[in-house]
Amino acid sequence: MKILLISPAVDPHKRTNKQLMIPPLALYILEGLTPPEHEVKIIEEEIEEINLNEVCDLVGISCMTANAPRAYEFATAFKKRGKKVILGGVHPTILPEEASRYADCVVIGEAEGVWETLIHDLQEGHLQKKYYNPNPDLGKYIPKKFSKRVNNRLFKLIPILTSRGCPYNCDFCCVTNLFGAKIRHIPIANVVRDIIDSKARNIIFLDDNIIGHKQYAKELFTALKPLKINWVGQASISFINDREMIKLAAESGCRALFIGIESVYEKQMRILPKMIKNIQNLERALKEIRKFHILIHASIIYGFDNDTLNVFDETVDFLIRNKVSTVSFNVLTPYPGTKTFQTLKMEGRLINDNWKYYDHNTVVFLPQNMTPYELQYGKTMSRRKFYSIKSIFKRLVGNMYSPGIYLAANYGHFKQVKLEAKRIIRLKKELFDKNPNEKFTPLKIVEASSL
Repeated sequence: MKILLISPAVDPHKRTNKQLMIPPLALYILEGLTPPEHEVKIIEEEIEEINLNEVCDLVGISCMTANAPRAYEFATAFKKRGKKVILGGVHPTILPEEASRYADCVVIGEAEGVWETLIHDLQEGHLQKKYYNPNPDLGKYIPKKFSKRVNNRLFKLIPILTSRGCPYNCDFCCVTNLFGAKIRHIPIANVVRDIIDSKARNIIFLDDNIIGHKQYAKELFTALKPLKINWVGQASISFINDREMIKLAAESGCRALFIGIESVYEKQMRILPKMIKNIQNLERALKEIRKFHILIHASIIYGFDNDTLNVFDETVDFLIRNKVSTVSFNVLTPYPGTKTFQTLKMEGRLINDNWKYYDHNTVVFLPQNMTPYELQYGKTMSRRKFYSIKSIFKRLVGNMYSPGIYLAANYGHFKQVKLEAKRIIRLKKELFDKNPNEKFTPLKIVEASSL
């Protein structure tokens, strides 16, 4: 049987720089789970065109919320051509009833313990409408063939996952809904084997919090040391509470950490389920991480109900003052399945029902203390100010332990500032000038256009 696995783009007319993309790990896990007698082909639309007349028996499409409309278009098109279509990923897991309108079958949650059964059922002629395994076995090693696709990317980053689940259950995040509140680990021996088999020197760990379980993290970092790799990952700021662990991380090859700061408004900081609740302690924590020569990539979210128009300048000034290496400036996005979505829906504050705009970067709700356009504009101007030439060189002083990586990353963002400036002009005409005070109406299922 020939199986086609697809990762759709959000916008078929606008592609991400493929040099900066990370391979879609979910599709490579599916390929590794597929019995060897079947032929698997993986296509990322961000990199190559998708042939709707591809010779295949089964089409598997993995999607998040922002690219769900595009996934539905492909699902509809392939079904018209007589192909069996499977939808899976974050969005179909959260809204399986919606996804099932476009596919023959929906995989809910994780693929382990499901994919092999699904293929068998299809061959036997009794494919089920839904497949779900609430307790998948993460102990089995799954080979992953990244090969040429990874070699085409900048830094040749290999994506690795060591755990699933998150206990924090933030209002704006659906990870707990997807993987559960309990952290579950992949055996360290399997993680090491993934790295060795990939022959890669640069690794990105996709875990929501690589230090979620301290003992596991220390054993993992110890096992990584002999591999002589460079790695980046995501961790909570509580990292700084255990000097032994942060030292082990640095010695194992940690070069940068993605840290969800989210807000530097103390009133908001006290509400978020974070360890640090005031500015002084946050500044000390950032300084402590830099002592171990680890670059800091911070995540900021604008649009909380405590945010006012002052939040933009105050946040950027804080980040520059603390020599933060790089930053992702996001707007609060009410993803389906989150408490934020339910709250804004109940309050009649959702102003957009097209999933493609649910992407971290587009305002789709009425903020409490500003207009939607003011929030969009403030986010855009924050990025422009933070990645200005003056700011880049001012922050370089605190990042001299990795000047090459620091300057390369900042230059990449600097080039993107102009593109985002053009985007906000388009969004103003496309979204905000139409009816900025539009109240919520029940979400419509995105109709699949003909391809």
